[in-house]
Amino acid sequence: MDAVDVSIRGRGPVAYALALALSRQGLSVAMEGETPVPRVDDVRAYALNGAARSLLQGLRVWDALADTAVTPVQTMRVCGDAPGGAIHFDADAMQMPALAWIVDAVELDNALRTAARFAPHLRAGSTSGRAALTVLAEGKDSRSREALGVPFHRRDYQQTALATRLLADGPHMGLARQWFRSPDVLALLPLDRPEPGRSLALVWSLPTPRAQELLQLPDAEFERELAQACGAAEGSLKLAASRCAWPLALGRAERLCGPGWVLVGDAAHQVHPLAGQGLNLGLADVVTLARVLCEREAWRGLGDAGLLHRYVRERAAATQAMAGLTDTLLHLFAASPPWIRELRNRGLTLLDHLAPLKRALAARAYDD
Repeated sequence: MDAVDVSIRGRGPVAYALALALSRQGLSVAMEGETPVPRVDDVRAYALNGAARSLLQGLRVWDALADTAVTPVQTMRVCGDAPGGAIHFDADAMQMPALAWIVDAVELDNALRTAARFAPHLRAGSTSGRAALTVLAEGKDSRSREALGVPFHRRDYQQTALATRLLADGPHMGLARQWFRSPDVLALLPLDRPEPGRSLALVWSLPTPRAQELLQLPDAEFERELAQACGAAEGSLKLAASRCAWPLALGRAERLCGPGWVLVGDAAHQVHPLAGQGLNLGLADVVTLARVLCEREAWRGLGDAGLLHRYVRERAAATQAMAGLTDTLLHLFAASPPWIRELRNRGLTLLDHLAPLKRALAARAYDD
């Protein structure tokens, strides 16, 4: 095939978003790799922040999503592992349109693929290596990254994330709940699929043996275990989909770019899902890389090493900060000594009464 400006290896949301962003600049883009086969039992949901939403709006993808595929989070309650240890966030009180948006993963993936079919300068297929810039966006197990000899330093958390969809016996009202405890982290996120107003996405991070045990339980027994974990906070919760699971780790590539190539998304960095920031980090990579390429000097080629290092430097602080935050929170709430438990729960309660700091935290999560 003919040479192109940019070859993107990967077919996930970060790869498609970057392809759309670069094609809008008039660059010729080829997407390599096989399109994942859609699964009818896919229960994934993305928690997207304001910056990710703005990107997708600019790419004309956001407005193509069905109303039931997007649920704004209006309020959030984060609980510790002791009575009274909690912090509340409210979008209206903070004068924000929403704290986040919970998006059905299948719907977003389909909308991105549809937009790509109609994008100018964008095609699917191999470039036979003839591209000014190759972007590796294949995810945490990137084969192209491995072929380049770039080590990926991964620290296994010895935890597994368990996900499914649930139906509550009452309306969710745009409320997201999260429990930080030892040794698990549990999140219930409002969603309007499969049933508007009553559906929830569950993401439950647990020690791997316990997660495997829960995966094997009959539905009724799993629902009892979930009810015990949530207390009376959500009333009756019923499974509305199958359960899936994946291992959790903290990871980062040793090098993020070189002459003619660059890593983005999970191929570059992997964080714990407790803050729901994995895809947000990848889409922020897209925004920065697209801007850096657009603003390059006339004499610089797309694969210029100095140009790509500029992108890496701009993204370094945000990705390292999020990796450090999620890692610190996980270890803080996994610690079992009573004095640490008391300290962390008092800290949540104190933070709940510091309105300016709460607003700053919410705004930072919304914009990053």
